Amino acid sequence: MRIQLYDIQPQLRAYVKVICCMECDGDADWNQIRVLPDTCVELFLNYTSGPVAVIDKVLYNRSIISFRMSRPVDVQMRKGSGCLAICFHPGMAYPFFHRPMHLFKDATINLSGLWNEMTSELEEKLANLSDNEARVAMVQEFLLRQLATGKQDLQVAYCLNQAQLSGGKISVGKLVHETGISQRQLSRRFQQSIGLSPKEYLGVCRFVSSLRYLTKYPQISLTEVAYLSGYYDQAHFIRDYKVYTGHPPGEVATAKHILF
Repeated sequence: MRIQLYDIQPQLRAYVKVICCMECDGDADWNQIRVLPDTCVELFLNYTSGPVAVIDKVLYNRSIISFRMSRPVDVQMRKGSGCLAICFHPGMAYPFFHRPMHLFKDATINLSGLWNEMTSELEEKLANLSDNEARVAMVQEFLLRQLATGKQDLQVAYCLNQAQLSGGKISVGKLVHETGISQRQLSRRFQQSIGLSPKEYLGVCRFVSSLRYLTKYPQISLTEVAYLSGYYDQAHFIRDYKVYTGHPPGEVATAKHILF
């Protein structure tokens, strides 16, 4: 699989984490990878005549949106397939889709179910463009128009920033105190904007933080990785890895088919 990254327009950088073109042009008819959860929403815009991907054994022929909140997904791309992938920062997809995110937790759905006739129009324009740079430019302009009608929850955005800075170690109680709203209201607003409760979100943040330790410091023990990442003990650490990856920590660090 060939992945080409592209620059993100300044107005979108607070919302969009990655924009890339993914094209499956290897020798194998199918390329399969396991993508780990990171609380992000990803948009896959198909610009070819073939199917975009098989995800968790379901074939998707056209553009899709994947809400990879708290479970891994197995993705297969067929030889000759190509799509434009937009990965939103955690909690930052909501202004573009105007739907309660909890309705789509850990799901992959056809984009036409959210953007209706705009989806086919967008796919047709992408297919008619001659190169991927033109496709990326057009999609970013489209996203900016969608953003003009969206609204961001600033208190939730503050909580997301604190969670990222702490690697998921900050408590829900502290977020409640710092925002000045009740825990019940904060949970409702998290579900609306992100699709997870604050506790669930912090758990995935802690897991993602531990992945960074695994890859950046391969010489340290798994026990130390668990401690540095804020886990109570190694048992919780191993349990989370089996939930979020389907594998124990030691296998994740060396597996070539796992993408994170």
